[in-house]
Amino acid sequence: MFRNIAPEAIGISAEWRGVLPLAREAGFQGVDLNLDQVAKMVAEESVDTVKELLANSHLRAGGWGLPVACFGTDENFRSGLATLPQKAKLASELGSSWCYTWVLSWIDDLTFDELFEKLTRRFRAVAEVLKDYGQRIGLEFLEPKTLRDGHQGEFIHTMDGMLELCDAIAVGNVGLLLDSWHWHTSRGTVDDLKRLSAGDVVYVHVNDAPAGVEVDELVDNRRKLPGETGVIDLVGFLRVLSDIGYDGPVTPEPFSKRIAELPDDEAARETGHALLRVWQRALGVD
Repeated sequence: MFRNIAPEAIGISAEWRGVLPLAREAGFQGVDLNLDQVAKMVAEESVDTVKELLANSHLRAGGWGLPVACFGTDENFRSGLATLPQKAKLASELGSSWCYTWVLSWIDDLTFDELFEKLTRRFRAVAEVLKDYGQRIGLEFLEPKTLRDGHQGEFIHTMDGMLELCDAIAVGNVGLLLDSWHWHTSRGTVDDLKRLSAGDVVYVHVNDAPAGVEVDELVDNRRKLPGETGVIDLVGFLRVLSDIGYDGPVTPEPFSKRIAELPDDEAARETGHALLRVWQRALGVD
């Protein structure tokens, strides 16, 4: 697995090309793809130009967000699905095989079974397209409880629940976007993670939680840098991922107002150094 940066997760405003030197200087090993910006670069220059930029920065292509509205209208879903082959092909050419998205944990207009069937059908269509280009897709379950408060009902919000959806999709290239925040707020344990195989995990987010807040009172966009408080057992989390053979991106997603307000280079540097400290404690390697 490798330390990866998603610029938007820490408030970086630079264009994708400008993120590369920031990422490398901050100690990251990969960078998520902004496929809209990258496609524009390819059209104006070439795919080889983008490959050279990554190689010269000593960075790997990380993951990329699914451009399909699986919770949207049928029209929006079909429109997004039509763009997917071109984007999956470009990601593959750049060496990325990690597509990802999230699954809302609440329901306002359908029953649980109706939404489960709808998403199974839609994600199956997505996965079948991605499979043609050697891509996998990670689905993120969302906690904490405060996200579901005030809604009609609850949908999937645990690791096991999301694995059931992955199994129902039954294409073979669907797994988890495993976020340490949602693992922690769903009261997941290290032993739960030990039940996973490398094939169950497609993409990983890491972060920490504020100290002194009860789990059911945690608010999703009020997080901390990896290792900042030690509330979340990131050492145990990363060790299990290494032990099961996960080899994809590990990306900080702190949703920190303080970090987002820093200049881009400082935001990248502080985030990268925080991740490296936890990485070294967990794995003993640079």
